[in-house]
Amino acid sequence: MPRFSVVIPLYNKENFIEKTMHSLLNQTYLDFEILVVNDCSTDASAAIVKRFDDRRIQIIQHPINKGLSASRNTGIRSAKASYVAFLDADDLWKPLKLEKQLQNDIK
Repeated sequence: MPRFSVVIPLYNKENFIEKTMHSLLNQTYLDFEILVVNDCSTDASAAIVKRFDDRRIQIIQHPINKGLSASRNTGIRSAKASYVAFLDADDLWKPLKLEKQLQNDIK
């Protein structure tokens, strides 16, 4: 079981999702799963995520567009880890983000 479940709600972010995924995959702490919740994107967002070859990535497809909150809730329900972290599809994390977050929890 991974330590973190990283939930990424995805809706029409083809111009950003590749950099977002790279920032996540470049974390120094590696014990996490990635739950990308595709909320019926009409652009190439999901196709870009599918190009990443990493066993930790899981794409969850909404059958209809449900919005940001519902996408986060879908990710939470699918999470297997003790901790859930949210990463928006157009945001970037610094490489030490998860490591520092875990250290702060242990203290």
